[in-house]
Amino acid sequence: MKGYVFHGPGQSAWEDVPDPGVQEATDAIVRVDAVTICGTDLHILKGDLPEVRPGTVLGHEAVGEIVDVGADVRTVRPGDRVLVSCITACGRCPSCREGTYGQCRGGGGWILGHLIDGTQAEYVRVPYADLSVHPLSSTLDGRDAVLLADIFPTSYEVGVLNGHVRPGDTVAVVGAGPVGLAAVVTARLFSPERIVAVDLAAARLEAAKHFGADAVADAREAPEQLVADLTGGLGADVVVEAVGTPEAFEVCTRMVRPGGHVANVGVHGKPATLHLEDLWIKNVTITTGLVDTYSTPTLLRMATAGRLPTGQLVTHTFPLTHMEEAYDVFARAADTGALKVVLGEEPHEEVVPYRAA
Repeated sequence: MKGYVFHGPGQSAWEDVPDPGVQEATDAIVRVDAVTICGTDLHILKGDLPEVRPGTVLGHEAVGEIVDVGADVRTVRPGDRVLVSCITACGRCPSCREGTYGQCRGGGGWILGHLIDGTQAEYVRVPYADLSVHPLSSTLDGRDAVLLADIFPTSYEVGVLNGHVRPGDTVAVVGAGPVGLAAVVTARLFSPERIVAVDLAAARLEAAKHFGADAVADAREAPEQLVADLTGGLGADVVVEAVGTPEAFEVCTRMVRPGGHVANVGVHGKPATLHLEDLWIKNVTITTGLVDTYSTPTLLRMATAGRLPTGQLVTHTFPLTHMEEAYDVFARAADTGALKVVLGEEPHEEVVPYRAA
């Protein structure tokens, strides 16, 4: 089969790789029908995650069909259409028993496209299938479903829930890429007074307004001042960092009110300065985290009922064989206008979701 293989920083290729097979009784083999590229994949290609070994097939988000299962798999069988979660859970270790599946100590956590071969291939082996794949309704197409493998649970759990968004809050989302936009969408579920989106790209700020941001700010133009003006000088109740750069993190800490929350979602490849000389007196809570995907069943039900605009974030689609082109388009988002790219579905003309009828 073919897969997209990481060969070291700046080196990758769509090439022949061995077909996966069942290795453990809890495994499932999934034929990939739809897959997407994550910002984390770009961090891997930059060399920000040195634990990813050369020769690894990338990717941790997919929709597909079960083609084989191990003897101990009980919840799915060949022929079932499923969502492959970005997080694998053994279900038995202390972390899994607490629902913190991202910290699985039994061989799970974020392993697909990280520690083992991932989903950007024609087939993928999914360990611990009973807790790591989710059966899909026939009414939910791949473009909608695949965004529930990672970005929506990540933004919801690590951003909105960890940030303790409440009714009447001012929420600032720094970074209007796919995860930031999903944070805007899921923050609205809690009826905040206002949501402010911050980004460098005008197109992404327009997208943020479409998805529910009440105000937007150019990251180069002192966005903390806009937040201060909107809140009578107090600051935002919750700030979601969805970029993963030291500069974005520092903006978030300047933007939050005393007693507020900074929820870091972005993947950081460099150290960020924590200005405790300013923050120690402000009672600020800063949270970090890897998604656990405990919210995936809830989000799936909402998406199936048409309550989440997941597929609207997809701006480009490609055949699976065009993986290298898709990576190029996604990596040059400032030039291409890409939000989320999906491969493997029937190719469509480019869609600009925030202008769609």
